Amino acid sequence: MIIGMPREVKADEYRVALPPGGVRELVRNQHTVIVEKSAGEGSGLSDSEYDQAGAKIAHSAEEVWQRSDLLLKVKEPAPSEYQFFRPDLALFSYLHLAANERLLHALLESGITALAYETVEDANHHLPLLQPMSEIAGSMATQVAAQYLQRPDGERGVLMGGVPGVHPAHVVVIGGGTVGANAARVALGMGARVTLLDINNDRLRYLDDVLGGRLTTLYSNEINITEAVRTADAVIGAVLVTGARAPRLVTREMLTLMPRGSVIVDVAVDQGGCFETTRPTTHSDPIYFMEGVLHYGVANMPGAVPRTSSYALSNATLHYALRLAGAGVNEALNRDSSLARGLNVAKGKVVHPAVADTFNLPVSPA
Repeated sequence: MIIGMPREVKADEYRVALPPGGVRELVRNQHTVIVEKSAGEGSGLSDSEYDQAGAKIAHSAEEVWQRSDLLLKVKEPAPSEYQFFRPDLALFSYLHLAANERLLHALLESGITALAYETVEDANHHLPLLQPMSEIAGSMATQVAAQYLQRPDGERGVLMGGVPGVHPAHVVVIGGGTVGANAARVALGMGARVTLLDINNDRLRYLDDVLGGRLTTLYSNEINITEAVRTADAVIGAVLVTGARAPRLVTREMLTLMPRGSVIVDVAVDQGGCFETTRPTTHSDPIYFMEGVLHYGVANMPGAVPRTSSYALSNATLHYALRLAGAGVNEALNRDSSLARGLNVAKGKVVHPAVADTFNLPVSPA
């Protein structure tokens, strides 16, 4: 099979879907890999490294898209890439369709087969291709909050761990999955007081057991969220509903109760955000204020550490790419139910129930 990897075009996106090691593995299995010139530059990966791994270097994105049977990306295609969609192409990437109706319709109209990393789900209901980026984003979320709690970058002027005789920062984490757990772990490590909310009592018990210490766990409902954010120096949104739009759990009215200059980091922004006031931002223009609260809504947080992120992502996705390339897309989906759950769109139909429900569209069996 011919596998293509174009350069990412999303603003401030420097990750790659395949480091040279991944290319070498595909080539070793008798596949052809086409990499757009300078695709790895942002992650410190040179064309010569890809050439040595056996890739063919293409001089344009158009060449990569047109020659490929299977196209691997990191972020969802941008509007400038919609022109390259075609019925005999399979796309494997983060898609986040519940927050991007325009992309959904472009995929449907083209007849392309589109698989989303974030909806590949194993038998234990884990999301193995979302987990590595969630680990990174969760850890980064706390670092970002700490940065913007400092006066030169924000308005609050609070040190995460406090000092003897002075309260530490109060960090509220909404959602106890991979993102939330990592955010809480880093915040506790920095000495903050942490409140974590989730609707899964078993998960709350687990996190209370493994994190303990200054962690307070609460069942997530409107009253508890309202009370928690009232004293929060930073609130991290870490809510995920697989394939669907994130629920908006923090309203604009709740923001008026928060301390002035407090910080919101909405990691769920890719899926529409779990704050009513969230809108996507970029690494080059990451923040805005609303109701006196600083909002950080960068939609590709792990792109700030592209080398780490690229290797972590490829470690998780490569064996699925090998299955798709080795057996062919249809046969690979028939053989692997986990991979089949990643299928979002095929032959002009929506096949993932959560995506269909979000836009009130009919769902077709895969």
